[in-house]
Amino acid sequence: MARVRLSVQERREELLRAAVEQIEERGVAALRISDVAAVLGVSNALVIYHFSTKEKLVAAAFEHAAQADLERLRGLAAHGGSAVRRLRSVVRWYSPTGQAKGWKLWIEGWAVSLREPVLREVTLGLDRQWKSILTEVIAEGAAAGEYECPDPGAAAWRLTALLDGLAVQMTAFSGTLGRRRLETWVDDTLAAELGLDRADLVASH
Repeated sequence: MARVRLSVQERREELLRAAVEQIEERGVAALRISDVAAVLGVSNALVIYHFSTKEKLVAAAFEHAAQADLERLRGLAAHGGSAVRRLRSVVRWYSPTGQAKGWKLWIEGWAVSLREPVLREVTLGLDRQWKSILTEVIAEGAAAGEYECPDPGAAAWRLTALLDGLAVQMTAFSGTLGRRRLETWVDDTLAAELGLDRADLVASH
């Protein structure tokens, strides 16, 4: 059966989805352009035509994988209700026990970006977007008088540092930390950043 002819954008998205799947399965270091091509039954030349190099393909794949998560985060951040409620929803969703994209993928991306400038720029940009979303919601709640937070940007940095660190621990050492304990730590930290009692934070959800 002949393959359906895809537009340039459709083909690019198909290649990116395949690349994400292969990265999750093989890791970045072991990934080859031929692996992505083979999954879709296309030539290596087609992949190279769209992305030039493996490094650019990997960087584009990470950015592609992140966009759905970022859109979901933006939706939760703007969904309505109090800033406290929205913040807890955002943090819970992003946490290692939440529904964000597989942490294994992001940890691998961070590691590879230490030596790959193209991927480093992509992961840095995505990280800034996530911190910006969190900072904006924290600032909104402070402005509305829901809590006091003199430096929303710093609070966002501290929260993401905790979440990222817990994600590394849970991914690298699966089973060493229970879900309930992790969620308690995250709630405690968020409440402390906002100057709230944990009971008030939980009651807001």
